[in-house]
Amino acid sequence: MTLPEFFQFSQGSLQDYVDCPRRFQLKYIEQLAWPAVDTEPALENEQFLQLGAAFHRLVQQYLIGVPSEKLTRLAERDIQLAHWWENFLAEARKMDDWKAGQLYPEISLSAPLSDFRLVGKFDLLTANANKFIIYDWKTSRKQPKREWIAANLQTRVYPYLLACAGTHLNAGKSIEPAQIEMIYWFANFPATPLHFPYSEAQHQADEEFIDGLIVEIRALSAEPAPLTENEKRCHYCVYRSLCNRGIAAGPLESLEEDRTADMFDFDLDFEQIAEIEF
Repeated sequence: MTLPEFFQFSQGSLQDYVDCPRRFQLKYIEQLAWPAVDTEPALENEQFLQLGAAFHRLVQQYLIGVPSEKLTRLAERDIQLAHWWENFLAEARKMDDWKAGQLYPEISLSAPLSDFRLVGKFDLLTANANKFIIYDWKTSRKQPKREWIAANLQTRVYPYLLACAGTHLNAGKSIEPAQIEMIYWFANFPATPLHFPYSEAQHQADEEFIDGLIVEIRALSAEPAPLTENEKRCHYCVYRSLCNRGIAAGPLESLEEDRTADMFDFDLDFEQIAEIEF
């Protein structure tokens, strides 16, 4: 069984494999569309996703120089969005590295990964002197535990990718892992961001781990891949009925009560959503 031609790995696809090899197989190899929603009530979930999209778009526009007053008027159309936006502006005014360094909002990077490529899009990358910080905006309703975020593939893949593919951002010199840090900033909890400094030891461990995943994925046969042992993950997976793991979608109010919820989160991949019109 082979992946589609020109397939590119991302933190999301690798997370799918780690969470459930069968989900990865159905989604990326068989490319099976399954008529099910992942969360109920679906409309409320979709509305929250759209708010997350709008917030990301507001921040991106702010970082490329659109006046904050104009963006604030847009944010005020929704109470929740206005709250997130107010928190962000208060934080942005305190960020000295944003003022002194180079900002790269919504920057995409790509690096070779075996016979494939590994890609990622950062919400914001800052370069200041010898320090490179990856920022990721989270609109989670609840503050996730640090150990959950640390185990998320995003926390491993993004710094690894920057160390592999960031030469053009560092005057042609390789970015050392020790120069990299990843920060998760939570719109609902602005005073408690999570910081993850990177290191050479972590980079080597991540390389071995990611390479090992590719070896496992290459070895998948035409037979159904193993299902996750954690059936809570199935509650929010569209393939649950196909795998005989239930029919009803998981309830929205329980979505962030376990590790699965924080891994899915409510944040946006701008490669998968339409442009938000203001």
